[in-house]
Amino acid sequence: MARRKGLMSLGAFLYPSGHHIAAWRHPDSKADAGIDFRHYVALAQAAEAAKFDLIFLADGVGTRGDNVEFLSRTAHSYQAQFEPITLLSALAAVTARIGLVGTASTSFNEPYHVARKFASLDHISGGRAGWNLVTTSNEHEARNFNRDEHFAHADRYQRAEEFANVVTGLWDSWEDDAFLRDKASGRYFDPAKRHVLRHKGEHFSVLGPLNVSRPPQGHPVVVQAGSSEAGKELAARSGEAVFTAQQTLEEAVAFYADLKGRLPRYGRSPDDLKVLPGVFPVVGHSEREAKEKFEQLQSLIDPVVGLALVAGLTGGFDLSGYPLDGPIPELPATNASKSRQRLVLDLARRENLTIRQLYQRVAGARGHWQLVGTPEQIVDQLEERFLNYGADGFNVMSPVLPGGLTDFIALVLPELRRRGLFRSEYTGVTLREHLGLTRPEHPAVKGKHAGVAAA
Repeated sequence: MARRKGLMSLGAFLYPSGHHIAAWRHPDSKADAGIDFRHYVALAQAAEAAKFDLIFLADGVGTRGDNVEFLSRTAHSYQAQFEPITLLSALAAVTARIGLVGTASTSFNEPYHVARKFASLDHISGGRAGWNLVTTSNEHEARNFNRDEHFAHADRYQRAEEFANVVTGLWDSWEDDAFLRDKASGRYFDPAKRHVLRHKGEHFSVLGPLNVSRPPQGHPVVVQAGSSEAGKELAARSGEAVFTAQQTLEEAVAFYADLKGRLPRYGRSPDDLKVLPGVFPVVGHSEREAKEKFEQLQSLIDPVVGLALVAGLTGGFDLSGYPLDGPIPELPATNASKSRQRLVLDLARRENLTIRQLYQRVAGARGHWQLVGTPEQIVDQLEERFLNYGADGFNVMSPVLPGGLTDFIALVLPELRRRGLFRSEYTGVTLREHLGLTRPEHPAVKGKHAGVAAA
C-alpha cells in the first residue's frame, strides 16, 4: 500500500474536568467545571486557536446507576453538567471556525426535535454543527422516559436507522434557495421548493416540513459512536465520522478496513466517512514527567469508583462479590454497549488483569487508546496508526482539563506539524470543509442533474 498523504483531523473531547475518572479531584482541575460556562469558553477558544477540527461533547439523559456511593465520588455520571445543544449554541457566539459536535440519543428523542435543534445550531454557527448520533445503552436513562426497561440492543439500532433517515429527510424540507423573502412581490418562499416528508415507518410518523430553512452545510455532519455490528452498519449507512475505540494497531486497521469496506453497498465512497478513534494522551517533557502525571491521577482513584467503573463498562453486572485481586469472571452478554463490553473483557484476558488492575487500566481512557510519554513518543504512535490506515484522525480525550488540553497543544501539536501531519491554519469555514466532506446536494436538485445527464 502506498504511503498515505494528507493531514489528520483532530477533535477536542471536552469532558468537564477531564476524561480520567478521578480528574475532578486533581488539584489543577475545576470540580464544578460541568456548570462553568467560562471554563468551556476558554477550552473552545484554545482548541480553535490551535486549529482543531471540532470540539466534541458527550451526553447522557440521567445519572448512571443506583450506587449512590459511586455517584457521590465521581463526575463520570453525567451529573451537574450542561445540556450540550444549549452549551454549543452559546459557544457558537464566542468562536468562529471550530466545529461544534454534540450528542443526542435516538432512543429518547423525537426526530423532529433533533432535526430542528441541529439545523438551528448550524445556522447560528455558520455551518459548524455536528450531531453525534448514539443509541442510549443505560437502563437508568430509560426510566426517565416512561419505560420500565430499555429497548433491546437490536431494536435500538433499528429505531436509530429510521430516526437518522427522518432527520436527514427533514433537513431537506427546503431547497437551498427556497426562501425568497421578496418584499415587493409579498412572497416569502417559493412553494415549488418546499418538500413535505410524509414519513410513515415502524417507529415514527412525521409529516414535515421542518420549520427551519436548509442548514448551511446542507446537513450538519453526522457522527456515530457505536462499534458493534449493528453500530458499524449504521455508520456505513448514515455516518460521516465515527468515534470509536481500539487498543492495538491491528485492531484499528481491521476496524478501519471493515467499516470503509461496507460503504459501497450504500452507494458511498471511503472518503465519505472519517474514522476518528479516541486517544487519551498524558504528555510530559520527559517520559518520567509523563508517568508522574499519570500516576498522580491514578492515585486519586477510589476503589468504590474503580469497581463500579468496571461493572459499568462490562455491562452493568455487580462485581462487588468477587475479590479485587482476582480475575474478572465470565460474564453474560449485555443489553448495554456490546462493543465496549467485548473490548474491555478482551483487554483483561489479553493482559491477564485482575479486577483491580483492570479498573486502574481503564480509569483514564475507559476503553480508548491510552498513551503516556513524550511528544515524540506520542506522535510516533499517532503517526503509525494514521499512516497505516487505522484512523483518519483522533478525538483527543484530555486526562484533566484545562491542563491536559494545553499540554497537548503546546507539546504534541508542534511535533505533528513538524512532520506535516496537522494544519497550521484553517483552510475552510464549515465543519464539512475541515473534515474534507462534501456538502450533500438537495435530492430535488440532484434529481434534476440526473435528468439532464440522462438526456
